[in-house]
Amino acid sequence: MAKQVGVLLSGCGVFDGSEIHEAVLTLLFLDRSGVAISCLAPDMAQVHVIDHRTQIADAASRNVLTEAARIARGDILGLDAVSADDLDGLILPGGFGAAKNLCDFALVGPDASVHPQVAELLTGMHASGKPIGAMCIAPAVVARVLGAAKPVVTIGNDAGTAAGISAMGATHADCDVDEICVDDDNKIVTTPAYMLGPGISDIAKGIEKMVAQVIAWL
Repeated sequence: MAKQVGVLLSGCGVFDGSEIHEAVLTLLFLDRSGVAISCLAPDMAQVHVIDHRTQIADAASRNVLTEAARIARGDILGLDAVSADDLDGLILPGGFGAAKNLCDFALVGPDASVHPQVAELLTGMHASGKPIGAMCIAPAVVARVLGAAKPVVTIGNDAGTAAGISAMGATHADCDVDEICVDDDNKIVTTPAYMLGPGISDIAKGIEKMVAQVIAWL
């Protein structure tokens, strides 16, 4: 039976949900590896909605699970239907939704709280020794939940964000966009993606390596 890897989405769109390039590249490289993929998202209201043409907040209300279903082509599960027992690995694409919807790091920094179902899933994966991948700002979610395990992660080289991650118990390692940060002890692999960019071909190099490392740990 094929290994099952979850892709934890946070909406649809870089400014208020999952970064679409990062999410689709993750799905592509996972599919090429031959694993089974489960797209996941919490069933909750987005913190806010951004007009991606203007980057101005919109008065509309949208649901994270409903929006994430756009990326998953409708094949998606709410987090209430999934546990760590159902998965062999987990990957978190970035986008501001990771730091606004999955947790509120973008709003309050290292004092962030994490959606309870997200925290439960990450804690269960780590306790079971199952691999976790994260990119862009999503390592902040991992740091907030698993800080006591002293994970080593990267978001690239932004000093302010790195300091926030360190304040949550993780160790930050500077990393180029085409490289990965590998924490073998915790089975956590991270890559900067659009925290550095500048384009889809650049981020693809690091994401492909990150997915390959998750697959190697399965």
